[in-house]
Amino acid sequence: MAKEKGRKLIAQNKKARHDYLVIDTYEAGLVLTGTEVKSLRQGRASLVDGFVQLDGNEAWLHNVHVPEYSQGTWTNHSARRKRKLLLHREEIDKLESKSQETGHTIVPLALYFKDGRAKVEIALAKGKKEYDKRQTLREKQDRRETERAISAVRRKQRA
Repeated sequence: MAKEKGRKLIAQNKKARHDYLVIDTYEAGLVLTGTEVKSLRQGRASLVDGFVQLDGNEAWLHNVHVPEYSQGTWTNHSARRKRKLLLHREEIDKLESKSQETGHTIVPLALYFKDGRAKVEIALAKGKKEYDKRQTLREKQDRRETERAISAVRRKQRA
């Protein structure tokens, strides 16, 4: 069997980018059991309520839902167990010092396979206020309207 190349997205947390201002992102490996990997290969996972907690010298991923493998037996995993993240010591130290600041948290953004290995993209983030969310949506809408106007002008020029 040929080794996989590239990045295959499994799950994405779009709500995290809406609710948080992403300051810095990191790529981390995951410690998984066999049935978890098989379930992920079927493209089934949810990052909606997930968060990262730093325990001493280790990082743990909590509340990420990886459903039980359908053909699994008594060796199946529990769906919402905490999973260890594989990060370098410097990254853990940096995350720990920055997450101590008020309003900062660590959230998962994406879960994917990279060259056959399960990875999670985590972000050091700061919670947005309600007015920040509205302003972001307004900017996005304004950008979309200007792009539509520009493309309409270009269409008229071609015709």
